[in-house]
Amino acid sequence: MRMIIVARYFLILWMIALPALAEDAGIENLRVTSKAFASVARKVSPSVVFIQVESTRAASSIQQFGPGSPFSDDLLKRFFGNQFPGFQQPAQPRAQQPERRVMGQGSGFVYKVEGGLLSTKTYIMTNNHVVDHADKIRVKFQNGKEFIAKLKGSDPKSDVAIIEIDSKVAPALALGDSSRLEVGEWVVAIGNPFGLSHTLTVGVVSAKGRSSVGINDYENFIQTDAAINPGNSGGPLVNLDSEVIGMNTAILSRSGGSMGIGFAIPINLAKQIADQLIDKGEVVRGHLGIVIQQLTPELADSFGVEPGEGILVAQVTDN
Repeated sequence: MRMIIVARYFLILWMIALPALAEDAGIENLRVTSKAFASVARKVSPSVVFIQVESTRAASSIQQFGPGSPFSDDLLKRFFGNQFPGFQQPAQPRAQQPERRVMGQGSGFVYKVEGGLLSTKTYIMTNNHVVDHADKIRVKFQNGKEFIAKLKGSDPKSDVAIIEIDSKVAPALALGDSSRLEVGEWVVAIGNPFGLSHTLTVGVVSAKGRSSVGINDYENFIQTDAAINPGNSGGPLVNLDSEVIGMNTAILSRSGGSMGIGFAIPINLAKQIADQLIDKGEVVRGHLGIVIQQLTPELADSFGVEPGEGILVAQVTDN
């Protein structure tokens, strides 16, 4: 009888202590997760750069902003339209309006060049729309060192660009394999949103293979809910192993800020473009001389095939 009473006593104590133990275990798991994010920040941030560009444009084509505004890049209109806070309708064109200096900004990261390529320089990957038409490109590292960079090559169709500097300031980031990325994985975005240097945000992979977004000619975006804002363009999207798996490029937004839908170019695609830009200064693509269209259920029925079995070759180009 005493053994039964003692057993019941310990059982009651265990039932009382169990919620507290579970709570402690949950908190400890969160601590481990937060330390993982902190580790990513320490490893990646030194190789992420803040990019500032200067260009000359006609006054009639410039969107008007207040002094010192971080939105001084009319390329934001490409993604947000005139509804973006701070945008004003452009002035009506007038003859021979003077040119004005325009400041823009974005992000980038030190890119790892494989052996056999021109590997004596320090290369930085960013978006083409960040450095397009730039007269001067200035990059700033987390340690405060600044350099004037020059454009090595750019590809507007994929929105990938490579710039170079003459100094080895930080190690190149390790590249992951974006084809192995799974929906639901943790990812970390690092960049300079609104000019706030080296900002880290965390989220998950929301979807893969996003196309027909209407941003680039070649689209195969990673979608993420990690906060991406103006100024993040060109910065790395990394996994918990501190490997770059994408380059942050654009957001879908009605407000001008993050609404949980951001897009990154998969690093496997960006790497193919970057290596050609470094090696040749341009991108050479093969061209398949046909025009194809989707095989709709109606077309599939008319051809006597199952929907989704193939595509319809609508036109063949001569030669």
